Amino acid sequence: MTPMMRAAVREAEVCEPLPRGLTVSLLPAEEAYDYEHYQDRLADPALLTGAVAVRVFRAPLLAVPVGGSRRGGCMSFGELSLAIAARSLLADRAGFPDLRLRWSTGLAARHVVGWGEPAPPWWEDPAVIGRFYGYSQDAMDAFVQPHPAPVSPAFSGSRRPTILNATRGVWARDSPPFAE
Repeated sequence: MTPMMRAAVREAEVCEPLPRGLTVSLLPAEEAYDYEHYQDRLADPALLTGAVAVRVFRAPLLAVPVGGSRRGGCMSFGELSLAIAARSLLADRAGFPDLRLRWSTGLAARHVVGWGEPAPPWWEDPAVIGRFYGYSQDAMDAFVQPHPAPVSPAFSGSRRPTILNATRGVWARDSPPFAE
């Protein structure tokens, strides 16, 4: 993080209060809505003994520490002040090293609190990402299983639609000037 970014985060920590009515707190891991999700999918479920539920308002979500094959983790927040509060709560806990905040300047994007090693890029092979987050082979196999390609009602015949016009809901081969 650059010195300018650090200064901006410090300023946000001081200047931006939590949105009215929202609180951020830690609860026992078992109270997280997604506890069973991680329990069923982690290669090393024993990591859950160091996990905590980060509760924003009334919704607790699990923060799983690094360890074993799990090299990093993250949580996302819609409000920068909530991300800052969560980062502060996780700062002194074992299993959450190199805590960092990546905030977004886009209105539709989320602010991310990350820990451990930096995550692989999103375009990386899903198995690499799954191993990074410490998922079991069974969980990764279930996630990566092939999904059928969507078929448009506008598409007929054996020709494949083009990407350019598929994003507009029109298949180039079936519309002028390409219609046969």
